[in-house]
Amino acid sequence: MQKQTGFTPIRKILIPLVHEGPGIHALDSARHFDADIILVGVVVVPPDQSLSMGAASARALRRLLRIFGRDPRVTSKSQVIVDYEPWNRLSKLVQDEKPDLLFLEFDSHLAALRVSLSDVLVRPPCDVALVKGKISTKPKRVLVPVRGGPHAELAFRVGLGLESKGVTTLHIRRPGDPKADTDAPFKGLERVLRQMPEVEKQFEVTDDAAQVILDHAQQKDVIILGTTLQPVTSSVSLGPVADRILHEAKCTVIAVKSGRPFPYEVYDEIAGVDAISILVDKWFGENTFHADEFSRLREEVELKRSQGLTISLALPALNEEETVGNVIRMMKKELMQNVPLLDEIVLIDSNSTDRTREIAEAEGAPVYIHQQLLERFGARHGKGDALWKSLLVTKGDIIVWIDTDIVNIHPRFVYGIVGPLLRNPDIKFVKGYYRRPLKVGTKMQAGGGGRVTELTARPLLNLFYPELSGVVQPLSGEYGGRREALEQATFYSGYGVETGLLIDIYERYGLSAIAQVDLLERIHHNQHLEALSKMSFAIIQTVMHKLEKRFGREVLEDVNRSMKLIRHDNRGYFLEVEEIAERARPPMIEVEEYLERNNSLLRK
Repeated sequence: MQKQTGFTPIRKILIPLVHEGPGIHALDSARHFDADIILVGVVVVPPDQSLSMGAASARALRRLLRIFGRDPRVTSKSQVIVDYEPWNRLSKLVQDEKPDLLFLEFDSHLAALRVSLSDVLVRPPCDVALVKGKISTKPKRVLVPVRGGPHAELAFRVGLGLESKGVTTLHIRRPGDPKADTDAPFKGLERVLRQMPEVEKQFEVTDDAAQVILDHAQQKDVIILGTTLQPVTSSVSLGPVADRILHEAKCTVIAVKSGRPFPYEVYDEIAGVDAISILVDKWFGENTFHADEFSRLREEVELKRSQGLTISLALPALNEEETVGNVIRMMKKELMQNVPLLDEIVLIDSNSTDRTREIAEAEGAPVYIHQQLLERFGARHGKGDALWKSLLVTKGDIIVWIDTDIVNIHPRFVYGIVGPLLRNPDIKFVKGYYRRPLKVGTKMQAGGGGRVTELTARPLLNLFYPELSGVVQPLSGEYGGRREALEQATFYSGYGVETGLLIDIYERYGLSAIAQVDLLERIHHNQHLEALSKMSFAIIQTVMHKLEKRFGREVLEDVNRSMKLIRHDNRGYFLEVEEIAERARPPMIEVEEYLERNNSLLRK
C-alpha cells in the first residue's frame, strides 16, 4: 500500500538487465519498493563483432528474464536490446514506458552500457537513481538529506517509497547563509513534512555537508541523496557532496537526479551499406529466437488464454499420403489433447490424387480442396492459393502453416512459430528456419538443401530488399502470423507466396514486426532440379511485381510469364514451353465471402 503523502508515489521502476553484467543488485534493491518493476534485457556487443553475434546472448537473457518474470510485480520485456552502445535505444524505451524511476547500478551500469555519467546527467530520459551497493533485507532506517529543489523532492519520494521501518530527513544549512532564516528552497518541502509526524526530522548548520551526512549515516542502512549544489544540466558529476557520499559511505547509497523533458533524436533508417547492415544486425540479434525458448507449453497456453487468443494450424498438402497422417496425429496429441495450444487443425488440399484426404479425414481433421473454395475467383494450382483460402476456413486469431512432408515431425514446428507472437504483440509474422539435411535414397546428405534460397531468394532480397537479408530461410514452409496482418496481405498463388508475404509484411509494418525461430532440423524429400528452376522463376516474378508497385511502372509482360524448358531425346535438344505465371490474390479482407463469414461468426 502506497503511503498517502503530498508527493506522487513511485509506482513503476525500470531496470536494464545487462547480459553477464549489472542489473541483479538493482533488482534486489528495487524489490523493497512498493512499485512494479520493468526489466529490460540488454546485450552489449563488442565493437569489433557483428551485432548478429548477440543472438545467442539475447536468447540466454530472455530465459533469465522469464524466470524473474514469475514474480507478479516484475514485468520482463520480451524485446531484448542488442547494440554496441545501447543507451540511446534504452532512453527511447524509457520514453515509451514512462517509468517513475530508472534504476542504475552506480559505475557498473554506466560502464556496461557504454555511456558516460555526463550523458546520463545532462539528458536523463526520466528521473534517475544511481545505486551503490544493494538492499538485501528490509532496511530499518533510511536517511534522506534534503535542502530544497527538484532533487530533494525526488529523494524524499524515493525514501518514502522504500519499504522501511523509518525515514529520517536531514536538513543542512550553511552558517552565515543570508537565507538561513527563511531557507526558501526548503519551504515547500517543509510544508509536507509538517503533516508527516512519522518522519524523523533533523537539522544541521555546517560548511561540510558531506561529512555531516556521513556521520549521520553510520546508524543508517540506506542514504537517499538528491543533488542540490549542482545545476540540472551539469555534465561533470552529481555534485561534490553526492560524489563524496557515493564513494565514502559504508551503507547503500541511492543518488537521484530529477529528469527533464528533452527531444529524443530518433535516428531514421538512412541510406548506405553501413546503415542497412547495422539495422539488419540489430534485428537479427533482437528478433531471432529458438524453439526451446517456448517448450514450456503450459506457460504458452497461459499466455494464449490471458490474451484471449485462438490459434489455428492449417496444413497445405498435395499427395502427401506417406507423412500427412503422422503430422496430424502428432499435433493433435501434443498440442490439442495434452495441452490446448491449438484450437483447430485443418487440411487444405490441392486436389491430391493419392490418399492424402482420406488419411486426414480418418485422423479427424476437416479437409478442404482449395480449388473448390471461392470458385468465382477461378481455380489455380499452387500452394499460395491454398494458404490464401485457408484464411476463409480457419477461425484463429493466429494462423500457423507447416508443410505436410516433414519426416521428423515435432511439436516445436508449431510452438516455435507461435511463441514470439504470444510474447510480443508488436510481432506480426514469424518465419521458421532449420538445418536441412536431404534424404537421398537411404542416406542423409548433411548440409544440402536450400538451393533456391541461396541462389535466388537471398540474392534478390539482398539486392532489392536488403533490410530482409537477415532472414535465414525466407522460403521455409513453416511460418505464421496474426490474422489481422495476414488478411490484409497479398498472396501469390504459387511458389512466390513466401517471398511475397515476407515483403508485404515488411512494407506494411516494418522490419521489427517480423521474427524468425530456429526449429533445429527438418528432414524432407528432395526436389529435382527442374522443379527448383520453376520455383526460382516464380520467385523472380514475385520480386519484380513488388518492385513494379514500388516504382509505379510495369516491367513484366505476359510473354515473360512462360518458361522455356530444355528437353532432350534421341532426336536431340528441343524446347517445351510451360506457363508459370505468378499471379496475386487480393487481400482476403476485401473478399465478400470472407467478410460475410466473419460477420456470421460475430453474430454467434
